[in-house]
This record gives sequence, structure tokens and C-alpha cells, in this order.
Amino acid sequence: MKKRVLAYGRLNDTQLAQLAEHFEVQTFSDLASADDPDFRAALPGAHGLIGASLTVTPELLDAAPELETIATISVGYDNYPVDELTRRGILLCNTPDVLTETTADTGFLLVMAAARRAVELAEWVKRGDWQAGVGPEHFGSDVHGKTLGMIGFGRIGAAIARRGALGFGMRVLYSNASSKPALEAELGAEHRELDALLAESDFVCVTVPLTVETEHLIGEREFALMKPSAIFVNIARGKVVHEAALIEALEMGRIRAAGLDVFEQEPLSPESPLPHMTNVVALPHIGSATHETRTAMAQRAVDNLILALNGERPISLVNESAWRAS
Repeated sequence: MKKRVLAYGRLNDTQLAQLAEHFEVQTFSDLASADDPDFRAALPGAHGLIGASLTVTPELLDAAPELETIATISVGYDNYPVDELTRRGILLCNTPDVLTETTADTGFLLVMAAARRAVELAEWVKRGDWQAGVGPEHFGSDVHGKTLGMIGFGRIGAAIARRGALGFGMRVLYSNASSKPALEAELGAEHRELDALLAESDFVCVTVPLTVETEHLIGEREFALMKPSAIFVNIARGKVVHEAALIEALEMGRIRAAGLDVFEQEPLSPESPLPHMTNVVALPHIGSATHETRTAMAQRAVDNLILALNGERPISLVNESAWRAS
């Protein structure tokens, strides 16, 4: 008898057919909540879940006693109770590597767009306000030769730093990461404690995962340490930053500008001032949102799930101890 998989992510027909070769597959398109009655009714017989943006709770796991593996179509897994999954022997697989370069492209896009005021000035042209030569009141900031401070220096952080150092001759600092001798040799990167990085950097870019330790890692105190000319970029998770403190820092001129792909609440509340501020570039969480990368992410999740439910080690495993205990 085939194992049963609930698919609630964006999988193409080929990927669904690939799953169907191995498992009984039930699909839930545009699943808005784990409270969906049909989804809840299907949980008791589910051996695998595949999808993204679904908050998994211990209560949900109680409703799925046969569950063996969750394959998330994402690199982040802050909406999964990893310790609880491990305790129950449920494998959690994610999709690192395949989205590194695309997300780094987005991060450096935010660096460039915020520095050169690209969105603000494009809107200025659209409104028909470009009636004469551009004056100092519309000048932006150089990127080349500046200091790029990376808070987090994993795959994505290193890829952004590589663009800055090798493409724009930027000096790279990093914090909130273990020593990276190979990257120091490749990029001339220098390790700094967080406070020193904030004080020295022209661009501060956050790429850390969201954990208990990193929630509101950047707040009023940290913004006060930055240069008034600094540009802040967040492509990690919205809750890594105290958003009210960021808004105040931008309004009061404590930092120059911000480029944001993530927010504390997504989609953004209509009351949020951030998308209306001229010194903010706000994107709708598009870090990995290209056709090529999203297809590759979904394929990695499919491959992970097939391997795991067939008793083989998946390619990308979050909770290694659950595999060793199986």
C-alpha cells in the first residue's frame, strides 16, 4: 500500500506526477490555513507533507499520527517546531543551496536601489516632475568602494558579500557568524563584533535566520550605532528587526535609507508607513521569486520527500538527530 502525501505547495504537473509514482497524493491548492476542513480531515492518514508558508503546531502534529516527513519548499523553517518534530521522529527537510544566488541578487538589488534612490526617482519621472537637470537634492550614494557589513555570513550572506567585494570593490565586515577563514582569504572579509560592524559599515545587510536569539536583534540601540549615512538592508526575516525602531530611525534621519524584502507582518498592514517613505525600497518578499528558482526549490522538496519516505537520507535535512534516531 502506498504512503500518503498531502501537497499544498506550488508543484508543477511533472513534479506531482513524480510524487504520484511513489505515493498516493492529495493536493490542496491555495491552502490558506491549516484549519482548512478538508486538510484537517486528511491529516490522520498522512505520511508526508510538502509545501510552504504553513505554520505547523504540536496540535496539528497530534492530528497526524502517521506523519514521517515534512518537506518545506523554503530554506527558512521558523514556522516549524523543530524540537517537537525531532522528539516525534519526524524529519524536516528544506531547500538551501538552490535559492542562494537568486536571493543574493535580491539583496544586492536592494543595496543598489536604496543607495541610488532608484524607486523614488523612477516615480519622480513617472509623475512628470523631471523638468530640468538632476540636482544635489536628488543625488544618491556610491556603492563601489564602500564598507558592506554582513550580519550573518552563511550561504546567502557570503554570496551578497561576493557581489560587493568582487563586483564593486567593497570592504566586507561580518558578524553573528563563526570565523570564516576561507571567505576572509577570498574576499578580504574581516570579523567584527556586532557593535563595531554597525559603527563602521556604510551598508548593513541582515541575513541571519530567525531564532529566539535573533528576534529583534536590530532595534533602537543598534540603529543609534549606525552612521547617519548608513543604508540598512533586510532579506532575512521581518522579526529580526524591531520595525517600530527602524521606522523611527528613518524618520529621524538616524540612518539614510532602507531596502526591505521582509517585514514583521506580511503582507504589510495598510497602516504601515514604510512603503510610503521616500527613503525606503519595499519589496513583497521576493527573495527567491523567479520561475527558475521556485521550480528548483519545489524539485528539491520533491526529491527530499521521495528519499525520506522510501527510507533514504534526504538531500537537505534540518533535524539530523531525527534521522540518526530512525
